[in-house]
Amino acid sequence: MKKTELIAKVAEKTGLSKKDTQAVIDAAIETIEEALKNGEKVTFIGFGNFEVVTRAPRVARVPGTNKEVKIPETKTVKFKVGKKLKELLNS
Repeated sequence: MKKTELIAKVAEKTGLSKKDTQAVIDAAIETIEEALKNGEKVTFIGFGNFEVVTRAPRVARVPGTNKEVKIPETKTVKFKVGKKLKELLNS
C-alpha cells in the first residue's frame, strides 16, 4: 500500500476529506520522526514499537579484492511487532 492509497482508505473510513486526511497523516509521520530523532521510543499498543538503535562500527571485506573497509557507527530504526498484529497475521 502506498501513501496515497492509505490516505484514500483512511478518508473513506473516517468521512474526512482526502486533503484533511493527508494533513493528519503527514503530521503523525512528522511527529513520529521527531520523537525518533530525539531518541524516544514510539509505541502503538497492539501494533508495535519503533526504537532507534545504534550499530557498532565494524570492518568489512570487499568480495574479490579482500580489501578491508571501515564502516562507521550508524543509527537505524528497529520495529518490533505487537502481540495483536502478530496474532492477526498468524491466524
